[in-house]
Amino acid sequence: MKYCCYCSAELIYEIPDDDNRYRYICQSCEIIHYQNPKIVAGSIPVWEDQILLCKRAIEPRYGYWTLPAGFMELGETSLEAAIRETLEEANAKIEVEDLYAIFNLPYVDQVYMMFKSRLVDLDFSPGEETQEVKLFDEGDIPWNEIAFTTVKQTLKFYFEDRNNGNFHQHTGDIIKKDGKYDFVETLL
Repeated sequence: MKYCCYCSAELIYEIPDDDNRYRYICQSCEIIHYQNPKIVAGSIPVWEDQILLCKRAIEPRYGYWTLPAGFMELGETSLEAAIRETLEEANAKIEVEDLYAIFNLPYVDQVYMMFKSRLVDLDFSPGEETQEVKLFDEGDIPWNEIAFTTVKQTLKFYFEDRNNGNFHQHTGDIIKKDGKYDFVETLL
């Protein structure tokens, strides 16, 4: 940030009094500009033993497969965002069962919330940001063509839980180090 969105004055980057983090501060109107992580909400749409994936028609990761997910909008809940994103990306209607995974991505200032869901019917098709929408059996998941680490980790947990017959919530951090991504699970 360079300029204050309230008065257009130049900003400085320092630790405000009574704080412990660097913030952008307006020298003119003294507003402190707090920046917080973005929340991404999505679903794991299931039909019988298959999972619905979307092939991306936008960057980043154009042409790669993902679960339907995207940034929350102002005025909506994480649940509403997951339902909306599934409808926008896959034209699919879902019934949400549970919050399934929460992943922190501090290297990009994001938090992912993925909801385990059931497809209401087989009436789905690509949305504006999607090239193709397809149901996959576990053995047919295109693992090398999955767009994001969060999606890979969510699918990994889903199939492990399904094979063990015990679904539970997963939480953890995805850390980027030396160009590689590691998942560190938080046990609650």
